[in-house]
Amino acid sequence: MAKFTLGKPEGEAGKAWPAIIIGLFVALGGVLFGYDTGTISGILEMEYWVDEMKTDPIGITTGQQSLIVSILSAGTFLGALAAAPIADMIGRRLGLIISTGLVFNLGVVLQTVSIEQDLFIAGRFFAGLGVGLVSALIPMYQSETAPKWIRGTIIGAYQLSITIGLFLAAIVNNGTQGRDDSGSYRIPVAIQFAWSLILVSGLIILPETPRYLIKQGKDEKAAIALGRLRRLDPHDPAIEEELVEVRANYRYEMSIGKASYKDCFRGTVRKRLITGCLLQALQQLSGVNFIFYYGTQYFKRAGFQDPFIIQVITNSVNVASTFPGLYLVEKMGRRGLLLFGAIGMAVSQFIVAIVGTVAGTSDLPAQRAAIAFVCIYIFFFAASWGPVAWVVTGELFPLKARAKCLSFTTASNWLFNWAIAYSTPYLVDPGDNNADLGSKVFFIWGSFCAIAIVFTYAMIYETKGLTLEQVDELYGIVGKAWRSQEFRPAVRWADIDDKEEGGRKRSLAEITADQERLRSVVSQSAGNEKV
Repeated sequence: MAKFTLGKPEGEAGKAWPAIIIGLFVALGGVLFGYDTGTISGILEMEYWVDEMKTDPIGITTGQQSLIVSILSAGTFLGALAAAPIADMIGRRLGLIISTGLVFNLGVVLQTVSIEQDLFIAGRFFAGLGVGLVSALIPMYQSETAPKWIRGTIIGAYQLSITIGLFLAAIVNNGTQGRDDSGSYRIPVAIQFAWSLILVSGLIILPETPRYLIKQGKDEKAAIALGRLRRLDPHDPAIEEELVEVRANYRYEMSIGKASYKDCFRGTVRKRLITGCLLQALQQLSGVNFIFYYGTQYFKRAGFQDPFIIQVITNSVNVASTFPGLYLVEKMGRRGLLLFGAIGMAVSQFIVAIVGTVAGTSDLPAQRAAIAFVCIYIFFFAASWGPVAWVVTGELFPLKARAKCLSFTTASNWLFNWAIAYSTPYLVDPGDNNADLGSKVFFIWGSFCAIAIVFTYAMIYETKGLTLEQVDELYGIVGKAWRSQEFRPAVRWADIDDKEEGGRKRSLAEITADQERLRSVVSQSAGNEKV
């Protein structure tokens, strides 16, 4: 397998830094996701906003709170599903520009000018629609432009941007929460314009992904785009060789099935789609967004001192802990890092649940222990399941179905994000119609983390160091996830004949065997000539 290095490996043609810088810049879109998610946690506890938005003398009701928080996730779910046709019709780059510059900014405008709940809720829906589109398009763009040897780190940087957005939201909320005017919530919301304008400005000059252009039959434009990414002439042999492999792999995939939604549920693509959807679902069911959506309220109502400061601390841990994950994703690999993270998360969650249940949260030592293990849990999440879920789903799918499958996996993330956002107040808060679980809710999150351990072992293939085309070969040949680390690429796509043989399409196993026999014959012939 490839060895992780910050320098370009020997034998790699051209420059790596342009693609790396572009991938890291596009990851800035994660700030939109993280900041919008983090802002609402503080806004819900701002006295001026509550007085302005409440329709009941007692304040914001549990039902209203659930709707205000979860409507963002409902928008993101629909946005993620809409990302597939948008990405395939107008491209990854233009899709990102429209999603950010128009859809997301419309939501920000509505929230900023709102003075009552309905407009604020509408704004959160449209902001969510934009975030959902972006959250599917960014990993797609990154995976199709990044060099294979550092692709995991680049896609993982999307999660880093999410954590930075959460952290910035906690800082801004803490700075404005004491204001006795509309600036208490309008300032945090309006700042989102800055992130979107920076992203759109950069996207205007960035190239479209070469793989999308190949899919559209625009081979010359694909060569120009790849040349920009590698800083090579479009007619350089290295550019032509890379595009030949991409084109041949795409032709092979299209020859054994079309690119319809039905084809997402056939062959190895179905297995990959199930893996991606479950991975994104378990990322949410680990409970991380309970802390970032409702952390301020939970800590305040549980009697913790300085809940806004605690939220800043947890977000600081989230940002700092993502950096080890960006290194380890190429050092340990996807599979090993996910196992490591799931075990650490499960243990931490169960300890928080036990401490809160046995000692209660009013006891100061118990508070400190709970906060400590919440931070340890966040470390394990941010260093593993946070970034690696996006990395794995960005690498899983063949070019013909990548947009559609990524829209499904991202929609799964947002569907469970919505379910948690909507149900958590009913699970945690006291009341006649509520479960009033309090700290016991961590038993639920810990149980899902335990399930994630089994899932990772049984379902996650190791894709470190492989091109996106070699991932197709991996799934076509290796039947068991725990054997994936033994895989070595053997197929050269450019040598595959697209035509049917004997009335049927050869399987990848047959193609691999044929190519290995051919290489063996060539090697023996070369040896005989030397003799």
